[in-house]
Amino acid sequence: MSPNPSGSPAVIVDPFSSGGLYAPAFRTAGVPTVAVVSYPEIPPAYAGSFRPEDYDTILSWDGDEAALVERLRALRPRCVLPGAEIGVELADRLAARVVPEVANVPGLAAARRHKYAMAQAVSAAGLPVIRQLCSDDPDEVAAWLGKEGLTGRDLVVKPPKSASTDGVTRIPGGHGWRQEFEAQLGQLNQWAIRNDQMLVQEYATGTEYVVDVFSHAGNHTITDVCRYRKIDNGGQMAVYESMDWVPEDRPEVPELVRYTRGVLDAVGFRWGAAHVEVMMTADGPRLIEVNARPHGGGHPRFCRAATGDSQVDRAVTYFTSRVPVPSGYELRRRVRVVFLISRSSGVVRNAEVLDAIAEVKSHHVSAVPVRNGDRIAPTKDLLGTLSLGFVVLAHEDPAQLDADHAEIRRIESLLTVDPGPDAA
Repeated sequence: MSPNPSGSPAVIVDPFSSGGLYAPAFRTAGVPTVAVVSYPEIPPAYAGSFRPEDYDTILSWDGDEAALVERLRALRPRCVLPGAEIGVELADRLAARVVPEVANVPGLAAARRHKYAMAQAVSAAGLPVIRQLCSDDPDEVAAWLGKEGLTGRDLVVKPPKSASTDGVTRIPGGHGWRQEFEAQLGQLNQWAIRNDQMLVQEYATGTEYVVDVFSHAGNHTITDVCRYRKIDNGGQMAVYESMDWVPEDRPEVPELVRYTRGVLDAVGFRWGAAHVEVMMTADGPRLIEVNARPHGGGHPRFCRAATGDSQVDRAVTYFTSRVPVPSGYELRRRVRVVFLISRSSGVVRNAEVLDAIAEVKSHHVSAVPVRNGDRIAPTKDLLGTLSLGFVVLAHEDPAQLDADHAEIRRIESLLTVDPGPDAA
């Protein structure tokens, strides 16, 4: 298959966040792209990442899947890939009907999107998982907690189809889990998906990693491994503090990779980009979740700075030329993302102090959208983090990253947030 502007296009379903990087990369390779947008209105969190001018054709899904399938078949695409989490399920269904030769296993589609279904599939494959239950009945959960010996233990309550840590809540000592469960049950999450059930699981401790892959015909190539640092922030457990690219020769990497490949096999993932979040506990790796689409927030661009490669690059290389892609990665530069964190609510009065962040020695790129007059709240999830901003540091010397990380926190502490009445 040769890269030819008049050739078969790549179809990207909901090409938002990092999914928006596919189109320019395919265009550089001479391949047209088609966007399929599944929402009548693009969710606010994604609106800024959608560039209609990047696409040769934009199609809207209005619920008439048969008509969309017919339209796509006429285009004879080379692949159908999800761009963002909200497009994973539709992309799976379309790929199975339009390009079945490069589609994931249809019978395991739920395990690639629903957090409980994925844990069940992974457990059925013989891999260890975190103890959990998905239900719409708090009494069933209470009985399960007693049976599992989890009463009075730290728990996590979260929607089974959330994304970007939306709704993920730690329950210290298990106190108040029922109130949190009932507060979120039946509500619409930030992606307009109703929480018809809630997931309750034991709280796993250890070091959290994300393993990024590009897969072809079930061969899971590793593009990078990153280590997360998350902190509690006013009761919110899943607030991102920083993320580091991990050298490929670190002792934990082989075990993480083996487990991740087993997870991807278990959920029937065979084609495309995915990232798998894994907690390395004292008992070994445990699945947090599978995300069957590119790592969000622009991660592939930053990965290029660390390794010279990315999930998007490998996808484009494979689907345009079918040439072999590397099975692993080599860390060329140390790269760290530092996420800005709001500790209070109010109106920002001196956002200009954050301009100094760009002057730190290892600054690679930053996105700090907060402006004077913006109303902010304590950071509670990844979407809140991204609305405040983040900084990508890149340097050969890890000590320089540490020094600049500390300097960013110092600069951040100078931000004035007015809690006055106009901040309500």
